Amino acid sequence: MTEELSGIRPEQEYRAHLAEGRFMLLRSRSSGRCMFYPRVAEPVTGNTDLEWVAASGRGTVYSTTAIGQRPPTPSYNVALIDLEEGPRMMSRVEGLAAEDVQIGMAVQARVADEDGTPIVVFDPA
Repeated sequence: MTEELSGIRPEQEYRAHLAEGRFMLLRSRSSGRCMFYPRVAEPVTGNTDLEWVAASGRGTVYSTTAIGQRPPTPSYNVALIDLEEGPRMMSRVEGLAAEDVQIGMAVQARVADEDGTPIVVFDPA
């Protein structure tokens, strides 16, 4: 790792933002592209001129699947969400039955607490 990148801890910074209730993305200053999952350089270009920006939280369900559980535990969904800023992320959509999450559905992100850990989940928009 180069000396320039040795102090960068994108995953820890991302989790610290979530702990403060903020959903943030890394963006390359030169290309303007956002990325997810946090990393030390932009994919393809290798740009390291990254900055944290607030995510709008708006997205669209790209793909979804319902995971059935043994009753009485309810099913849950796993979804790929295309964020308005460009990246795609895996999460889940809450607020409706797992089977009712549809491809193309507009969703809004929020930071939720799961067993003491902040995570990004989505609600129907």
